[in-house]
Amino acid sequence: MTDPFLDHPILSSRYFYPCPIHFEEPFFVHGDSFRLGCRYLHVSKEFPTIIHFHGNGETVEDYLGDFEDRIASMGANLLLAEFRGYGMSDGEPGLATMLDDVRLIVEASGVPPERIIFFGRSLGSLYAMHGLSLYPQAAGLIIESGLADPLERILVRIEPRNVGASMEALQAAVKKHLNQKQKIETFRGQVLILHSRNDDLVLATGLF
Repeated sequence: MTDPFLDHPILSSRYFYPCPIHFEEPFFVHGDSFRLGCRYLHVSKEFPTIIHFHGNGETVEDYLGDFEDRIASMGANLLLAEFRGYGMSDGEPGLATMLDDVRLIVEASGVPPERIIFFGRSLGSLYAMHGLSLYPQAAGLIIESGLADPLERILVRIEPRNVGASMEALQAAVKKHLNQKQKIETFRGQVLILHSRNDDLVLATGLF
């Protein structure tokens, strides 16, 4: 899916911080004329699989080593998902268009949705939550410093006129594609929310 406002080049240039970084043994997920440079630590078919979406200004490479080892020691496989344009991925990032990548990553994992735990940190919470909306039978959800109000974060970077939108049109686009509350409210699986009271960058209030 694409959206003329949420995927506008001006918003993308101000919102995202893609950084090309190479690492060993990438797990490539292929899309239409692009590929995502993910990483897949598969320990056992008996374990559930955590699909992790990192925050903005990060890459998969930031989670190699200790983070992988800790997840494995807890009895889970780990698929570190990458965004378009980040790390070893092709393409250009876009808030709405990257929602389509969630399904590609799940299908590439080869894991049934009921054995998947979606994990999203900060910006990555948008895509973890979207995974939940696509696969409500998922085993669980972990959110770290998640975005309860994506519109608030967007308006830090642009005014609606910058992307050719009115405030009402931009609000409608966010409600259509990035409605966090709607995506989580029907989920009945296990949920873990991690957030600091003193986080002055991202507010989590209003999600539940």
